[in-house]
Amino acid sequence: MKFAKKVVDIARKDGLIGKNAKLEKNICVLCKGSKMLCGRSKCPILIKLNFHSKYKLLDKTELDGSSPPSVFIGRIGYPNVYIGPMIPPEVGDTSIIDTPERWFGKSIEEIADFRIKLVRGMYKTNIRDRNKIIELTREIALSKKPVDSEMTLSKKPKRSVIMSDEVQPFGASAPLKDLSIDNSYWDRKMEKCYYDTDLKAKEAVNFLYKKNVPVSSIQKAFSTGSFGIEKNRKLVPTRWSITAVDDMLGKEIMEKVKRFPVINEYRVYESVFLDNRFEILMIPQAWSYESMETWYPGTLWNQSPTNFVLYSDSETYKGRTTYAKIGGCYYSARLAVLELLEKEKRQATVIVLREAHPGYIMPVGVWHVRENVRNAMRSKPLKFDTLEEALLRVAERLEIPINFWIENSDLLRESFTQKKLTHWI
Repeated sequence: MKFAKKVVDIARKDGLIGKNAKLEKNICVLCKGSKMLCGRSKCPILIKLNFHSKYKLLDKTELDGSSPPSVFIGRIGYPNVYIGPMIPPEVGDTSIIDTPERWFGKSIEEIADFRIKLVRGMYKTNIRDRNKIIELTREIALSKKPVDSEMTLSKKPKRSVIMSDEVQPFGASAPLKDLSIDNSYWDRKMEKCYYDTDLKAKEAVNFLYKKNVPVSSIQKAFSTGSFGIEKNRKLVPTRWSITAVDDMLGKEIMEKVKRFPVINEYRVYESVFLDNRFEILMIPQAWSYESMETWYPGTLWNQSPTNFVLYSDSETYKGRTTYAKIGGCYYSARLAVLELLEKEKRQATVIVLREAHPGYIMPVGVWHVRENVRNAMRSKPLKFDTLEEALLRVAERLEIPINFWIENSDLLRESFTQKKLTHWI
């Protein structure tokens, strides 16, 4: 613990975010506009963002365009939910509009500009129903290329931008009256899984991932009930499908990683995107994982002018059995670090530290966490002989004092206090 105290003492000098700054709890960080933990029916932060959004409103009830492809399955009223395609008033190659794997490096304004173009058609149905709208929505989701589509709406789309910390933002919506599409070009690997009605959904997801199908494409197909034993197939809300796919893929890779030898040094990987700073620490110990996120004063989910908010979730070698309270970002970051460990045939204790700054002005979905960590994993790591040296590097990069990270981290505290077997030899 002497080294831990040294790191904390260094970090406490002057306090990097001001002497009066302190750590506080904040339900907005846990909720992020999706669980309504404050008791309100709508999130006031998202309402404020929506009010200030500016875009050209679709002033008609018929829309022709090329779906990227893009679909959305709602969760309100489950198991009776609103489903339908999302279509921009553009024809041609619109694929970038719903391929987050291609967004790294783009500004938040660029991402918002092309996402707000999407108009969502809303058709209410039961998750186990079979009808024309469901089938056409599924065809769009399984397509490898943009699908020329025509939507007839029962009224003009209302002015709104749907934003969530879990899903990508999109524009106006209206009840869907009718839908027609031109011939869609299905991904052949997707088609194979769709027609194999004896293949379990988890097996289909992992098969497609190994065949290099983008995670975002797998998530869309999964949400439309395209995989699994035929009698068990059903629609899955988009928010749930994103986390479910990240979780399934992560667990599959994790079991392989646990069989590999431990890394030989302490490593630090770094990435900055959309004013989110990521420091990923790898410790030469058996697999365990922790995701920590801190919201700087004045950021999206932390409206305090002086205090910052920190939450974390972790799992041991045995994994976890409950849903991470910080949400889908936990699973998306875990998948990204496991991808690298599998590639290197190594295992490690991994701690992901995320610091969100005021430039992150609107939620864009958990994809940016996965792609930020993937970007860090593509870079050459900084290597250190001791945990103390690695943490000093992290302390230089993050503005929130390192002592708060240490005091709130299960795995860091354990790493400082746990004695190795070699200590007694």
